[in-house]
Amino acid sequence: MTSLPKLYCAIDTTDINHAKAIAAAMQRAEAGIKIGLEFFNALGPQAVSEIRHDYPEVSLFLDLKFHDIPNTVAGAVRAVARLEPDYINIHASGGSEMMSAAKAALNEAQGDNPIRVLGVTVLTSLDDDALTGIGYKNNAADSVKNLAQLSADSGMDGVVCSAKEIEILREIHGQDFVLMVPGIRPAGADHGDQKRVVTPEDAFGRGATHIVVGRPINRAENPYDAAMRDRLKAQDCLTT
Repeated sequence: MTSLPKLYCAIDTTDINHAKAIAAAMQRAEAGIKIGLEFFNALGPQAVSEIRHDYPEVSLFLDLKFHDIPNTVAGAVRAVARLEPDYINIHASGGSEMMSAAKAALNEAQGDNPIRVLGVTVLTSLDDDALTGIGYKNNAADSVKNLAQLSADSGMDGVVCSAKEIEILREIHGQDFVLMVPGIRPAGADHGDQKRVVTPEDAFGRGATHIVVGRPINRAENPYDAAMRDRLKAQDCLTT
């Protein structure tokens, strides 16, 4: 399996020039980029293709969180496979049939480079109170554990989870199960709408495979310097 960057920067913008500037900085920093719904809905797959063409060495996590009936999600996965992301994700709460259909569709559609599929467990903007309001019977930690098991049983390569659940998931699923961890904020940074938040050092110390950092990098005066700061922290955690 090709080595992928430990750090992904969220490109949260509808400005293609700003997105390209972030992608250029991340390519220099040997970090990846995460493209989500805001960018994709405003500018479409053609803009993603443009970034892929201009910055071919930057790893892409396509964060669209598909969630629909199995046939529709399978079709959506086939459609984005041509963009050649390293990661895509789908909501684990869509169920085993949906996840299995997505994995099968991806196996048929992808080219030479493997595209890994992650199950989204519980959004890092949700805490126990929010889950109770939705109607979940379990707290966040138990819900994540259940959804991660469902993801593994359905052929997912890993999950998106908060750092709070890393250790229990590592214990259950081992080192090869990918844990993509958003909700990362350097010490002293504003948490924004994130609730289950930790620092980069804490996430890697607990065993994250990758972390996703948004505003502290993409709104920094120098995104390259900000990315290097967090990437070096990752290396320090992994070598000590």
